Amino acid sequence: MTEPRFDLLFQIKIELSSAIELGATPYGRLRRVDTFVEGRFEGPKLSGTLVAGGNDLRLTRFDGAFHPDVRALLRTDDGHHVQMIYEGIRSGPEEVWDRIERGEDVDPSEYYFRIVARFETGSEKYGWLNRILAFGSGVRLQGGPVYDIYQVL
Repeated sequence: MTEPRFDLLFQIKIELSSAIELGATPYGRLRRVDTFVEGRFEGPKLSGTLVAGGNDLRLTRFDGAFHPDVRALLRTDDGHHVQMIYEGIRSGPEEVWDRIERGEDVDPSEYYFRIVARFETGSEKYGWLNRILAFGSGVRLQGGPVYDIYQVL
């Protein structure tokens, strides 16, 4: 078997609107819906903007970990649309999340934040995205999350 390799696709920065909290649900201790206001992605494989209106149906699990569940629409600089779907895990000490929720920028070495992503597009130029898996390493900043997104080769 060959060992997987990784190739940087882009870095994406997402700005969030104010969240709507649904409260405790059967699935976790807090369901929160964040809507994307805007964003930008830049990289060697594609660059463009995040179309406003995507969202994260974030769940705080009973064990304290966050589970992002995201649908985002990307518009490349050359006018193509790509849907990005991802979920992941963000975990770490409770005091770290308190600092993040207060708007502090926390060193990403203090917590775990990884995602797995898929893409969907009707674009012929970017059709190769329909046939790959990607992962991301994230950091949560004051304005929203930032991810480095890598293609799994």
